[in-house]
Amino acid sequence: MSHFDDALRYFTDAARLMDVSKNIEKLLVTPQRSLKVEVAIERDNGSIDVFPGYRIQHNGARGPYKGGIRYHPEANEDEVNALASLMTWKTAVVGIPFGGAKGGIGVDPRTLSESELQRLTRKFVDQIQMVIGPNLDIPAPDVNTNSQTMAWIVDQYAKYRGYEPGVVTGKPVELYGSKGRTEATGRGVALTTKWALEDMGRSVKGARVAVQGFGNVGSWAAKILESWGAKLVAVGDHAAYLENKEGFDTKLLSEHVAKSPERSVKGFPGADASTMEALFAADVDVLIPAALGGVITADIAKTIRAKVIAEGANGPTLPDAHKILVDKGVVIIPDILANAGGVTVSYFEWVQNTQRFYWEEDEVNLKLELRMRSAYDNVNRIAKGKKIDLRTAAFVEAIKEVGKATALRGI
Repeated sequence: MSHFDDALRYFTDAARLMDVSKNIEKLLVTPQRSLKVEVAIERDNGSIDVFPGYRIQHNGARGPYKGGIRYHPEANEDEVNALASLMTWKTAVVGIPFGGAKGGIGVDPRTLSESELQRLTRKFVDQIQMVIGPNLDIPAPDVNTNSQTMAWIVDQYAKYRGYEPGVVTGKPVELYGSKGRTEATGRGVALTTKWALEDMGRSVKGARVAVQGFGNVGSWAAKILESWGAKLVAVGDHAAYLENKEGFDTKLLSEHVAKSPERSVKGFPGADASTMEALFAADVDVLIPAALGGVITADIAKTIRAKVIAEGANGPTLPDAHKILVDKGVVIIPDILANAGGVTVSYFEWVQNTQRFYWEEDEVNLKLELRMRSAYDNVNRIAKGKKIDLRTAAFVEAIKEVGKATALRGI
């Protein structure tokens, strides 16, 4: 089954519950624009390589399209389409005035030098600049892209449209990015995890946590949860899986990853070697999949012992696995809610760029917590009222908001 089919199953389950008309359903699942380009660059050795690039704009009924750009060898039209649709629902769940989009280049960035990455980014902008802009489509960082990537996009876009910092979010603060943006996605994951535990009558203090993927999202979620008294006892990434029953020092672990040539937890001292299967089956309170999509299969779901799963990644749980977990009584905080902190602070960054007036980090974090709390409470209320799981409840809310906007604007 394709990535888009997986995302569509979640949508369809909620739409059937709501008795959405076939006409509206068709409008809501169909991307409004799909752009595929070939990005050719000269390598440092003088050879030419060509990489496929994508920008898919799923739905703009509620505002400008919004979504990240990822650099990954498995990025393809199907995956980007699925992720663009998730962005439509995510922005609606947290009530920010954007639609959904996503972009990607099918490349392994670890095989490129920094100068090659810069050329790749600039060439990609050359080919998509006509469909992005602060009031049209606003990209952001995603897998294997970061604030530096966004800085290159701002500069290249300026050659066509003039200097517009609001063309992307997730920029360096020096180029009018928002304070608090780097840790925003992880902070949102940590906040929703804390609230879910409290709803179960448990405290975040003393909670045992496993994190798959110790990049930006996973590391910040772990650090913030640790600051509230939780323990990270299992961690893994593309190169290694480790466990420490006494708990990792997340600050030291982050420093190790930053210095590692592989950007990995591999080789961190004082930890025992483990496996991906062992991490998912660990006896923990909270499991945070924060790497790529599709990692929690039906077979993996049967082994999971965590009480709460907070989806830091986009689409980490396959539909069959989701059903198994719900039947087991696991509370799943879905990606379109759990990791919405990033797009929320991206919205704050866009607002600041538009006004040319910038906020201090405490104000950003407070506004993020208020927005996430409102969204979490709303989804939780729907789930309890309809006796459904949080993912289906989040889709019910999102479909309602996007459907109303689509119907009001007309065809």
